[in-house]
Amino acid sequence: MLRYSFKRFIIGFVTLFVIVSVTFFLLQILPGSPFNDDKLTAEQVEMLNEAYGLDSPVVVQYARYMGHVLQGDFGTSFRYDNQKVSDLISKKLVYTTQIGVQSLIFGVFVGIFLGALAAIRKDSIWDHFTTIVAIIGVSIPSFVMGPLLQLLFGVKLGWLPVIFITDNWLSTILPSFALSLFVISSTARFMRTELVEVLGTDYILLARAKGLKDGQVVFKHAIRNALIPVITIVGPMTITLLTGSLVIERIFGVPGVSFLMIDGIMRNDYFIILGVATFYSALYIIILIITDIMYGVIDPRIRVSGGGK
Repeated sequence: MLRYSFKRFIIGFVTLFVIVSVTFFLLQILPGSPFNDDKLTAEQVEMLNEAYGLDSPVVVQYARYMGHVLQGDFGTSFRYDNQKVSDLISKKLVYTTQIGVQSLIFGVFVGIFLGALAAIRKDSIWDHFTTIVAIIGVSIPSFVMGPLLQLLFGVKLGWLPVIFITDNWLSTILPSFALSLFVISSTARFMRTELVEVLGTDYILLARAKGLKDGQVVFKHAIRNALIPVITIVGPMTITLLTGSLVIERIFGVPGVSFLMIDGIMRNDYFIILGVATFYSALYIIILIITDIMYGVIDPRIRVSGGGK
């Protein structure tokens, strides 16, 4: 298992290195500069480029930046009063993580429950209900669901705040629920499909023939095997919630990382763009590695075939 995990960490590190390098050179060919301000003279722009090292050859800038990244330094922002990019990300990450984690936990648990219930009660009213929920979750985009939730629960009923408020947990419920609908629908569909297939396999029939109760058969044998494809989609969905929450953050006024990323793009703030891209890429790779390791925990055959011991 150790060898299996180490191999994936090495592949992940190389992948992250390539992503950061490609992003750096792509930013060099974008039009404009961080100092697109008519109030600045040519001499002032030249002084700013020299102060930030932007007057050096691209290769030198790349080597300098990668050296800083290896030390955990993602540079300083051109626009946010020379604040460190890592500090800016850490401040914004608190809000993005809170919304994303809440929606992921709620969506996965509800999706697994609905999918399992639909599979166990196949062709019943619960099965049809799960299908309807899955269709709604996939069909209605978050930028439509968000305002609808604000209108219903915030304006009409007055139960919850319509705008995010710091240190007010109730204000996180609506954006978390809006993001969780896609997670619920995806998890429920995968769980139902896999569990129906697993319940029809020979070893499940053998377990029933041995006299095991339905609860033991489902929870000890069937669900464990059905969870493997669910874990497959949970990893990418985690990043989707963090990176795809831009619309929800805008609608509910959440000052998260996605807001910082868009602001950096609009202002040509290279170091913010690189820092956020590197952070999201690293997070994505780490989650995929964790997903691979969880495969090996759930199904030992995977780590054995992968060379682990």
